[in-house]
Formats: sequence, structure tokens, C-alpha cells
Amino acid sequence: MEVLRRGSGGGLLAAVVLLLLAAAVSEVSAKRWTVGDNMGWTSNVNYTVWAEGKHFYYDDWLFFVYDRNQMDVLEVNKTNYEACNSENPLKNFTTGAGRDVVHLNVTRPYYFISGKGFCYGGMKLAINVEHLPPPPSSSPLNEKSSAPRSTHMGHIPFVLTAVFAAARALIW
Repeated sequence: MEVLRRGSGGGLLAAVVLLLLAAAVSEVSAKRWTVGDNMGWTSNVNYTVWAEGKHFYYDDWLFFVYDRNQMDVLEVNKTNYEACNSENPLKNFTTGAGRDVVHLNVTRPYYFISGKGFCYGGMKLAINVEHLPPPPSSSPLNEKSSAPRSTHMGHIPFVLTAVFAAARALIW
């Protein structure tokens, strides 16, 4: 501990501890969805089926991969989505590269179509973006069972022990 007071190793120890704590704590991050998975954004794909069971959350990203010479990515309102009307889109995400991203930064329904007649071939996607649900709360003890519940925190204590041992070896 003498070394830590002199400052010749405290910074390294603190950096290692912070790095490992950051790695040990599971972090929720935004997800990048490739629309249509390996099929991409193309005709004759049912994007309603593709979106089934998926949850789109605030700060996620949609990644549209398509033939840039023929198709586009347009955000429209619900009425124009249902009618495959590409006139007056809310936003045109087409950059010309055929690799366009949409940041889902508002919790609301989104409606996407491809114009030039491709919407009629199924190139339309409707999703609802929602807030990430809160983490599950700990359940109360079952009154019928007197056995204590485990408070196991995974491998974190072992990782921290190893970090402190390694840092101590470096310092001494």
C-alpha cells in the first residue's frame, strides 16, 4: 500500500479496476437490425413476417441493403404505407449507395416502403419503436419455501479477485 500512496502504481491499478468493472457489468446497447436479414431489402419478401416477434427499441438502427440502381427507402405515413403511395414521403433515406441506415430515435410507429412499384411486390415494413423495458425486479421469497434464494453474481467476484491479485503483483 506504500506504493499506492507514493502514486507510482495507483493510476494503473485504478485504470485496470475501472476497465474490468466496465467489462463485467452487462450493458444494454442499441441493436442494428439488417432489414430482411440475409435477403436484404428486396421484392418478394414478406417484411411483416420478418418483423414478427422482434422488438424494436429506442436507439436501435435499421440497416437497409438493396439494389441501389432500382430501389429506395422511403418513410411514409400509415395511409401511404397501406396504399403503397410513394408520393410525398415523410423522409427519403436513399443515399444512392444501397446501404442505408435509419436511427430509431423516437418511440412511435414507423412505416417504410420502396417506391417505383416495388412496394406492391412486398417492399414495405411497419414497425413500432418502444422504450426498453425496465430490468426484471427481484421476485419476493416464496412463502412456501424457506430455502434462501441465491444472490449469485456470476463470475464478477472471481474476475475482480484476479484483477486485484494481478495489480498487487505489478505493484510489489
